[in-house]
Amino acid sequence: MTIMTRARGWASSLAVYLEYRTIIMLLLGFAAGLPFLLVFSTLSAWLRDAGISRTDIGLMSYVGLAYTIKFLWAPVIDHIRVPLLDRLLGKRRAWMVLAQLVAASALVGLSLQDPVQSLMPIVIFALILAFASATQDIAVDAWRIEAAPDDKQGAMAANYQLGYRVALIASGAGALFIAEDVSWSAAYFTMALLMGVGLGAALLAPRVAEAEAPAIGEETVERFVHRMHADGRMARITGWVYRAVVAPFIDFFGRYGWWSLALLALIGLYRVPDFVMGVMANPLYIDLGFELSTIATIVKLYGIWMTIAGAFVGGIVVLRLGVRTPLLLGAIAATGTNLIFVWLVFRGADPAALAVTISIENFSGGFAGTCLIAYMSSLVNRNFAATQYALFSSAFALPGKLIGGQSGVIVDGFSASPGIVGPIMEMAPHLTAQTAGYVPFFISTALMGVPALLLILVVIFFQPKPEPIPAPAPVA
Repeated sequence: MTIMTRARGWASSLAVYLEYRTIIMLLLGFAAGLPFLLVFSTLSAWLRDAGISRTDIGLMSYVGLAYTIKFLWAPVIDHIRVPLLDRLLGKRRAWMVLAQLVAASALVGLSLQDPVQSLMPIVIFALILAFASATQDIAVDAWRIEAAPDDKQGAMAANYQLGYRVALIASGAGALFIAEDVSWSAAYFTMALLMGVGLGAALLAPRVAEAEAPAIGEETVERFVHRMHADGRMARITGWVYRAVVAPFIDFFGRYGWWSLALLALIGLYRVPDFVMGVMANPLYIDLGFELSTIATIVKLYGIWMTIAGAFVGGIVVLRLGVRTPLLLGAIAATGTNLIFVWLVFRGADPAALAVTISIENFSGGFAGTCLIAYMSSLVNRNFAATQYALFSSAFALPGKLIGGQSGVIVDGFSASPGIVGPIMEMAPHLTAQTAGYVPFFISTALMGVPALLLILVVIFFQPKPEPIPAPAPVA
């Protein structure tokens, strides 16, 4: 193969990022990312600035559970059509527009509240915003899966992450700047206006092919209805429940058999090292003595662009190598880079060391994230795109969040053990017991990635590839 041929190959790989649907994905990613911080850290900053207790702020974080349990109402997105909007836009775009309008309305509602006067309206509007945002995520993921073949899912995922990260800057740093210069009400009202980006993208997005029939036969539905002893109107309701709620899971477990358990375990364990490590990253920087401005510049601003760079490279690698091999490379990178934080602990409050650490960690995280999204998308039956992908994304997030909640306990346990931190402090006298406890912690988080690596190897070498599922007929 000549150099010219290789150059043409890479040029064609990069060209996928300029395709119309990929650009639309960028804008939809922005719309998906915008509400996220507005119900988490930005909202927490507003409440704390208003003098709300940390206990109440911590309880407010439970509104974010909507993102974790969204698979519960994903069947509704798959099988119920939005009146009027569906006829104009199609099923996926109609749900996007509805969710975006509700999210924008909730942001306007939040902008009109004063937490000092009453916290309950803020709780209600934040809960509406979280559910609308999670619903938008379901519809956007389903559209992405139906809008592009498997080999282009990496590029779609990369552009999604780019838009998502830019939205995090807008709803994080941008909202804080507006709040400081004007008011919190102005900040949240501005964010409501920015939801117009997603609304425009949903209206401009191509209308994709939409499946109606379940992947299992009507005879199976009839048997299920008969077993439920349903007849007449109840039979229709029971049949719909089966198609919407039961069939997506029967389809997945039926196509993959016992491998389905291995695949769900793989997805759930894939990013556990990053989830657990990420909770303690900011406490580490502060304990090492970094100034807040240094953390903001290197971690929050520069780090986001390194994540985006990794995501884009991941999209190209998926396009050229498929989904399985990049999945393994991403797991190796995301797991191994946890050890770079051990090096940072020994270096101390060195901004250059922090920049190197963030460069390696965030690039690897972006790369691994794109590879995982592309792999999960390849597992989905497009007849049940919303429900099955919501199941995968919930399986992906839940284990890491549950274990991550204990990360502080793990670090404190190591720090309180002289037998563990003593030898480390002898090697690096500038470390205290508090900072030395991070060394075994980050080694432990790296080891948490080993089960996922082993599962990926088993899947690559032993799992037979299922028969491809025909895509729905394209819509003009």
